Amino acid sequence: MTRKATRTFLYLPLLLGAVVMVFPFVWMVLTSLKPLPEIYTLSWWPQNPTLANYRTILQLHPFGRWFLNSLLVAFLTTLSMVLLSSITGYTLAKLSFPGKTAVFVLILATMFIPTELLVIPWYAMAVSYGWVDTYWGILFPGLIHAFGVFLMRQFFFSVPDELLDAGRVDGLSEFGVFARVALPLMKPALGALAILNFVGNWNAFLWPLIVTSRRELFTLPVGLALFSGEAGVQWNLITAGATLTVLPTVVVFLLFQRAILESIATSGLKG
Repeated sequence: MTRKATRTFLYLPLLLGAVVMVFPFVWMVLTSLKPLPEIYTLSWWPQNPTLANYRTILQLHPFGRWFLNSLLVAFLTTLSMVLLSSITGYTLAKLSFPGKTAVFVLILATMFIPTELLVIPWYAMAVSYGWVDTYWGILFPGLIHAFGVFLMRQFFFSVPDELLDAGRVDGLSEFGVFARVALPLMKPALGALAILNFVGNWNAFLWPLIVTSRRELFTLPVGLALFSGEAGVQWNLITAGATLTVLPTVVVFLLFQRAILESIATSGLKG
């Protein structure tokens, strides 16, 4: 078998997988251009394409407010996650203090607790501190997560101690060593953590649904759920809203895809 034939044979499964993954997205976009009665026909391609579904969700519903709410929550939680996880990961990887291993084990243990079990104490805390129906109530569970700490700790282990010692010899404080020496080397890990956290919080549904009841505080997933009820499911509006919802995640992925690939390559080179 020639090299070209071998390459073609290897690419076929990748092409098939790409088609399987892209098909739902293409179906969603095409369905968003159909009137509601046409969705229930056997026609895959829109017979009478229209933008009325987009006009409806933008004009008759506070979609812009939901979009900004989701953007605010995703951005602030990502910023907090990257900052706090980096500091905690550096501390656990490069500094020595009594009980360091025990602290890391306790942090790691929280990864095994299902989110559904945490919702009740989160809600009790939100009620006690008056955080229900507030932005802070939506934000606080996602400010830091054990996965981010674990990821950054593992990557900080790859930073040579000699570089950090050189920074200390040059007169940098410990925070200066972290910010000016160690952190710039963590760009692949920071990019991967940022995109994973942004997408996760952008698509979060359960907790924002529980902690908010005012429509002006709804995030996009919660707002789109309003189009499904006892009267039926408005698939035309749901698909139009979902199409607009997925655009920011595509943009974020395009911006950080190189960092993700670098993080995968770097992790594969570790001994």
